Amino acid sequence: MNLTQYVSLQDIHGVLPEIVLLFTAFIILSLEIFVKPQRKFMLVVGIIGYLLAVIMVLKNGGKEWLLFQGMLTLSKYSTFFDLLYLALGAAALVIAQGYLERKGGVLRGEYYGLILFATIGMMLMTRANDLIIVFLGLELLSLSLYILIGFLRHDVYSNEGGLKYLLLGAFTTGFFLFGIALVYGTTGTTNFKDIASAAISGNILSQTLFSLGIGLLLIGFAFKVAIVPFHMWSPDVYQGAPTTVTALLCTAPKAAGFGAMMKVFLVAFPQQGEFWINLFWILAVLTMTVGNISALVQSNIKRMLAFSSVSHAGYLLIGMLVLDGSSVSAVLFYLLVYSAMSLGAFGVVSLVEKGGKGVGFDDYKGLASRHPWLSAVLALFMISLAGFPPTAGFVAKYALFTAAMAKGYIWLIVIAVLNTLVSVFYYVRVIVSMYMTKEETELSTFVLPNTTIVLAILATLIILLGLVPRWLLDITNQAAEVFS
Repeated sequence: MNLTQYVSLQDIHGVLPEIVLLFTAFIILSLEIFVKPQRKFMLVVGIIGYLLAVIMVLKNGGKEWLLFQGMLTLSKYSTFFDLLYLALGAAALVIAQGYLERKGGVLRGEYYGLILFATIGMMLMTRANDLIIVFLGLELLSLSLYILIGFLRHDVYSNEGGLKYLLLGAFTTGFFLFGIALVYGTTGTTNFKDIASAAISGNILSQTLFSLGIGLLLIGFAFKVAIVPFHMWSPDVYQGAPTTVTALLCTAPKAAGFGAMMKVFLVAFPQQGEFWINLFWILAVLTMTVGNISALVQSNIKRMLAFSSVSHAGYLLIGMLVLDGSSVSAVLFYLLVYSAMSLGAFGVVSLVEKGGKGVGFDDYKGLASRHPWLSAVLALFMISLAGFPPTAGFVAKYALFTAAMAKGYIWLIVIAVLNTLVSVFYYVRVIVSMYMTKEETELSTFVLPNTTIVLAILATLIILLGLVPRWLLDITNQAAEVFS
């Protein structure tokens, strides 16, 4: 058998970023087994791997390629997400360095390897042009997260979170696979464009089964991005997982889920609008409302941010309703900004947390008097999450709501604005605890240089995108042009 008739040099060149990350993970795991080097050395190896992958992505960035006989695509859309995943993965490695060492020295080479594998899975999801590749990327991401969430083996909450995510995730995998089977059975293909061609030509064995397949695929995506009613895993998992894992969990997988979901519905199911648009309208309202109301009554900041993440998934669903060039661009902008805000917030929590303390609202009382810079950064992230100008959070919401308004979704935007006003209470509550309440117990924080640098970069990005967002909007507009 001649392998070159199935795999070309262009195919290999297109997946070089994934190959680099794969070899980096193998190197780190091998070093852990045979040499047991210092953790800082493995961090350097991981960051070098991410930097090399970024270079490979940028070299391929302007190209529009079909890889592996149409199984994968390379475009400005996939390039945007690739760079986002690589940045988030590298940041997750950096902020984990000191945190896991404080949690009993549990930082091992597997941690770095699993984050690298998760990054590969996310890249496959948004590069996919076939439902099978989406499934493979989703499972590679999920398997890595199952282990990372339960990484603190002697912590009952970490074990509970890992087990809950594993059981529910495995159950949801069945829905996703059954959805793929129904789509394949009714169209005879799993390729996005071939599915669309079959739908347009009416060459579908059963419209009912085809629609059911789309619904089951949506359930799989809904679980991954925590859309109501498939969100109940998120508070327990966010609370139980190591905080640095939670920082990755609430950002990169959500971006991958929405990135893959938009591509599937834009390319594979463009003619099924009447079936899923009304459903997205209802899901958006439920997700925003349930997320914000649930966040109001939380006393644990990680659980509060978990329900906050649910509400932001509801806002992002507004972009899924419209799915034109402007809304896709707005969703991409929102995903990047949300990732920066949430990663920064959990980065601060990881510095404050020690043992069982540092995760309750009461633990942040008087924090500003002891750590003014850290409090100012956390306040900035909270204000941006609430959508106050002149932060990037305001620009992200404005772009998303404007795109929906242009399509006539007036009442949906009214509900979204009301939900945004509700969210102000629990975000400002954190700021009030830090600045306007006297401390009850002394809570020492750990100011780590690596994490501090990451927080400074994220805070600068939030301010910069709030004041001068045009440069990023131009990039997201170019990425969205792939579907025009």
